[in-house]
Amino acid sequence: MKLEMICTGEEVLAGQIVDTNAAWLGNQLMEHGFEMQRRTTVGDRLADLTEVFKERSFQADIILVNGGLGPTVDDLSSQAMADAMGVQLQENQQWREVLSQWFATRNIALTKSNLKQTLLPEGAIMVDNPVGTACGFRVKLNRAWLFFTPGVPHEFMQMVEQQFIPFIKAQAGNVQRVEVSKLLTIGIGESELAERLEKCDWPQGLSLGYRSYTPYLELKLIARNVSEAEQAKAIEQAAALLGDGLVAHNCDTLAAAVHQLLVDDTASLAVAESLTGGDISSQLVAFPGSSHYLKQGVVSYCNAAKISLLKVSAQTIADHSEVSLACVAQMAAGVASINQGIATTDYALATSGVAGPGGGSKLRPVGTVVIAVKVKDQVFAQKISISPRRSRTYIRDLTAAVALDMLRRGIIGLAPIATYGYIKRVESKVYEMSALSNL
Repeated sequence: MKLEMICTGEEVLAGQIVDTNAAWLGNQLMEHGFEMQRRTTVGDRLADLTEVFKERSFQADIILVNGGLGPTVDDLSSQAMADAMGVQLQENQQWREVLSQWFATRNIALTKSNLKQTLLPEGAIMVDNPVGTACGFRVKLNRAWLFFTPGVPHEFMQMVEQQFIPFIKAQAGNVQRVEVSKLLTIGIGESELAERLEKCDWPQGLSLGYRSYTPYLELKLIARNVSEAEQAKAIEQAAALLGDGLVAHNCDTLAAAVHQLLVDDTASLAVAESLTGGDISSQLVAFPGSSHYLKQGVVSYCNAAKISLLKVSAQTIADHSEVSLACVAQMAAGVASINQGIATTDYALATSGVAGPGGGSKLRPVGTVVIAVKVKDQVFAQKISISPRRSRTYIRDLTAAVALDMLRRGIIGLAPIATYGYIKRVESKVYEMSALSNL
């Protein structure tokens, strides 16, 4: 079965907005064992829309068309589909009743523009939109079913989950089963990853895919009619080849993996951030339930804050600087015990460094980063060097990822300091919590 997507809208075509709907749909299809073969983007021009609907209807089995169902003059998907079919638009009485009730309950007048959303191509099957005013619809043209959804993300996502996925499952019958395992890595370049993996003997039906997004490189094991035992063996083989660079399985970010570990472990965490400026805490609190483990976070961007809030020794900064193992270790210890009279948190993270583009020195050039993690009664600290040619954003993003992976490793009982490949470790040290106040 050949699945395609047509994305409509001048703002998408011109790059004024990023088409997150398309990326989300592709991932959802994979999760349910389907692959998208093609994606087409077309602007809000009636002739272009009509042409692409006709053209793709000869090539695909099911096409999801996203966008162009709103009340404004540039919402042309319904008219274009009617033109492609050679039929007229007709008012859908069922959706008119829904709209009338929707507007009445909100004491809003139902306008002619709103009623435009009730007009569907003759013969179209209405698709309910449970959270918006633009219904979807589906029609059969030539070889393909074209399934229309609005472009508003939260409306689109609900309709895909509740309407489109069940529809394609019903149409699919006995199609090839596709399953995807995603292995998240840091510190391994794409060419190196390919060199390690592509000479290996993989099961028939399994192929490799790669997705790079800062600071990660994701490896996808795409299995088409491969047994569970063979898939498990392939994942084990890939994990062995990736080594410490493998940081998560079937998670898009390290924050997602760490969040689940902390929830499962019923552990507590505190975070002190200088270089990362709150990014680590922000990534974690994006997940519901983070309040169960994240007890406090401090952005100690200046030395005065490190000293007053985190009890870092002024002498430590004078002797070693704020970009030192000793300083970041004291930051982790300080934030873990910031609440007087309360036991220290189970875990703590701290970051400091030089993100650039200025501020570097001969001893501590741009890209010099120090990270510490408290695990039980010990603090593990390391200094890494990131290329100064990298952007400020990249340095901060990679720092947050390494910090979260140090925490992840500590939670699951691995040595927190790992070897990642192109991430250069300059030095590392383990401190006892009891000794940090004496530095």
